[in-house]
Amino acid sequence: MNHRPIIDAGPGLNFLAINRERLLIGVLGKLSAPEAVEREVLDKAGRDRRFRTAEKTWRKLTPHGWMRILSDDTTPELAAVVDRITGTSMAARSKEPKDLGEIMVVAHAVVAAESGATVIVLIDDGQGARIADAEIRRLDRLRSSGRSVGRMGLVSTVTVLERAAGKHIADRAEMRSVYEQLRGIDDGLLPIDATGLLSRGLWSPDPPP
Repeated sequence: MNHRPIIDAGPGLNFLAINRERLLIGVLGKLSAPEAVEREVLDKAGRDRRFRTAEKTWRKLTPHGWMRILSDDTTPELAAVVDRITGTSMAARSKEPKDLGEIMVVAHAVVAAESGATVIVLIDDGQGARIADAEIRRLDRLRSSGRSVGRMGLVSTVTVLERAAGKHIADRAEMRSVYEQLRGIDDGLLPIDATGLLSRGLWSPDPPP
């Protein structure tokens, strides 16, 4: 059973702000996001003119089924994950907006995986990615011990672009253009030459059969 990919606010804002939502959906499929992420996206888009396009696009994606909003209402399952990964009760952590979106991304993904689903999370933030990776390894250990749990995967903006190469992004020139647009609004992204997005291996034609 596959669960929709769950996206964090950072990469979601970035792709939507440069009008590349079709690329994002083309690579990952129909998306989902926690309520905390939606609040963060709409708040930042309302405060920063660089992201105003993202707000309009987000509001179009949701009613047409391309984006599903996941309720952050407290459940025993969500509360248990939030408590474990933050050391704080869900009620208390929900009152602190800093990094709440990525915490809820991971929490929703873990709950889905513990129910047997396979789910991907899209997170760029370093701390959020480390939390997700720790939960991925925890799920691996549970499966190794015989527990019937699903799988969780972690992707980033660079991963999405790698998968888009040659399909949703035609050539290196377009890849450079897309990446520089993304990096223009997200200084956390590395220079493109440090990513492998222009590497020969990514763009070489497939060898003959």
